[in-house]
Amino acid sequence: MQEKLEQIEARYESLTQELSQPDIMSDQTAYVKAAKQHRSLGEIVAKYRELKTLQEELTGAQELLDTVDDEEMREMARVEVNSLQSQVQRNEEALRFLLIPSDPNDEKNVIVEIRAGTGGDEATLFAAEMLRMYQRYSERQNWRFEILEASESGIGGVKEAIALIEGDKVYSKFKHESGVHRVQRVPQTETSGRIHTSAITVAILPEAEEVDVKIDQKDLRIDTFCSSGPGGQSVNTTYSAVRITHLPTGTVVSMQDEKSQIKNREKAMRVLRARLQELEENKQHEAEASERRSMVGSGDRSEKIRTYNFKENRVSDHRIGLTIHQLDLVMEGALDEIINALVTHYQAEKLKTEAVAA
Repeated sequence: MQEKLEQIEARYESLTQELSQPDIMSDQTAYVKAAKQHRSLGEIVAKYRELKTLQEELTGAQELLDTVDDEEMREMARVEVNSLQSQVQRNEEALRFLLIPSDPNDEKNVIVEIRAGTGGDEATLFAAEMLRMYQRYSERQNWRFEILEASESGIGGVKEAIALIEGDKVYSKFKHESGVHRVQRVPQTETSGRIHTSAITVAILPEAEEVDVKIDQKDLRIDTFCSSGPGGQSVNTTYSAVRITHLPTGTVVSMQDEKSQIKNREKAMRVLRARLQELEENKQHEAEASERRSMVGSGDRSEKIRTYNFKENRVSDHRIGLTIHQLDLVMEGALDEIINALVTHYQAEKLKTEAVAA
């Protein structure tokens, strides 16, 4: 680990120098790539330098303990050594986690796709509540949340919604939300008080940049049509809605949220790039994708990952055996305990895999 940390520190220093050079500052693509790598290595380097300082202090305290004769001074040195040993151990453990190979998508924004599943109207209501829950969580993280498209049901629910979340390392926290989310409660329309079970699916896609996914314009069929639903005077009068079909893969994205055709097209292309990147990653890295699906749910969204029981004010994540009796707070965006537990769990799993491989 020591050798690897020294290499990382050297690379960090090299990048620091590179980023100050005029030639790289004139190349935006190269600058963004170098800055992103510099930022990702910065946390490791800071922790490594902290470790070196602690180790030096521990060496000094140990020398004092071994040489001093005064019993009171020896006791003080002994306490200092024990404290520093604990700090060094915690620091080394933190570095082991930081050295786990990161998902290259962790730094990216995400496209969230929510769809009502089994349960009829109740599923659409829960889909709307989940969309709001993710919005509240994003606000707590100081991320930007934007609904790109939403298909509403007649009772105020959501049949399908697509949202964009922009911020610092959004995918690193959201990637474990993909899968089937089940809700158990008494629907508002239920007169006998029976608990119903409904489900929705959530798909989390890292947003692909133009440099990540090259799309040939001749591979696209772009259709325009009149938007439907709420929207004022432009509804059913102007061809502002856009449907983009990627002919080689058959991927279709429709967008009608904006009154401007140009804006709808721009949003549709962002979603299309994210979906095409997912297809490409699954094709090129099937082994890696298979491992990811075993963690977060496969592309068919068939796994039940979490249950929300309103009667018991309980939410349970079935992958890690976590149960929290604060569902009311969770639905208001208090997802930190769940998300942090998932991140820690899968980091520990990766750490075990790395240890076995080593």
